[in-house]
Amino acid sequence: MKRVLQPKGWKRPKGYANGIETNGRLVMTAGIIGWNPQEEFESDDLVDQLRQTLVNTMAILAEAGAGAEHVVRMTWYVTDREDYLARQKEIGAIWKELMGTNFPCMACVQVSSLMEKRAKIEIETTAVVPL
Repeated sequence: MKRVLQPKGWKRPKGYANGIETNGRLVMTAGIIGWNPQEEFESDDLVDQLRQTLVNTMAILAEAGAGAEHVVRMTWYVTDREDYLARQKEIGAIWKELMGTNFPCMACVQVSSLMEKRAKIEIETTAVVPL
């Protein structure tokens, strides 16, 4: 129940969509970080934290009956742009494992720090579940 918005003649983006049209029940998360359910970091590595962040996000979405296929928008906040760019292959593998081939609208912003000192990444997510 969603349509990717890809203007004619535009180069297709890699790993995200420029726009998505959909209707249904909105499900949103707060900024989710890569700590475990007891709010403890098990790693200070960006890729490890990304995996846990996506696992956490999917657990929250599941509470509303949503899954990876329903995600239409994400905003990523990372503390180290160079680390993020250098590890695209690892990030892509984790994405494929946990999110499949769904590529929502995305923004990724480098920030100087996050509220939790050890956090390397924080992600806000919007999903739409068909009615």
